[in-house]
Amino acid sequence: MTTLTGVPDRPVRVEAVLDAPLSRWLWLVKWILVIPHYVVLFFLWVGFVFVSVVAFFAILFTGRYPLPLFDFNLGVLRWSWRVAYYSYGALATDRYPPFSLKEEPDYPARLDVAYPEHLSRGLVLVKWWLLAIPHYVVIGFFLGGLRRGWWDGGLIAVLTLVAAVILTFTEKYPKQIFDLVLGLNRWVLRVAAYVALMTDQYPPFRLDMGGAEPAGPEQRDASALTR
Repeated sequence: MTTLTGVPDRPVRVEAVLDAPLSRWLWLVKWILVIPHYVVLFFLWVGFVFVSVVAFFAILFTGRYPLPLFDFNLGVLRWSWRVAYYSYGALATDRYPPFSLKEEPDYPARLDVAYPEHLSRGLVLVKWWLLAIPHYVVIGFFLGGLRRGWWDGGLIAVLTLVAAVILTFTEKYPKQIFDLVLGLNRWVLRVAAYVALMTDQYPPFRLDMGGAEPAGPEQRDASALTR
C-alpha cells in the first residue's frame, strides 16, 4: 500500500543507505544472482504497461488514478529500484533484494510516491511523451542504450563500475561517487513516476545528490517553526 497521500512538495521520494562493509568480489557475479529477479520483472513490467494504459483512460474520464492500480505500479518501481541498487544501478548493498511489491522499510533502498487525490485530465494526454521529451534526452545519457546491437552503458553504469573497481582494491565505496549515483537514479525515478502518470508535478531538472531525499520547502518551513 502507498504510505503518502495528497501532493506534497516532493511527491517522489528516493532514499538509500550505503551499506558497509561491502564484499570486494561479489559484484562480479551479481549479474548471475539477479537473473531470477529479471525474469519476474519482465512479466511485472508487462503488467506495468497494461496497468498504465488502463490508468490512462481512468484518469482521462475521472481525473483519478485507481488506487489498486497505483499501488501495483508503485510496487513494480520499488522492486526495480531495489534490484538496481543491489546490482549495477548502484552496487551499494550486498543484501539480496526481496521478491516483493510492498514497501520494505528495512531494505537500504526505498522509494515512495504520494498518491494523488486528483490528476489533470488534460495533462494525461501529453505528459508521458511530449512534455517528457527533454527528460528523455537527459536520462538517455544517464542510462545508455542499444547501439548497433551492443549495449552502450550510460553514466550510471560507468560510475558504478568505477566504484566497484575502487572497492575491489580499497574495500571502500567512494562516498562522492555514491552521492552522484544516487542523484542520477533519483532523477530517473522521478521521471519514471511522471511518465507513468502517477503525478502531475513536473520532474525538476536538478541533481539532488546523496542517499537522503533533500528537504523541500514544506519540510524546511516545519523545521523552522519548531526551533
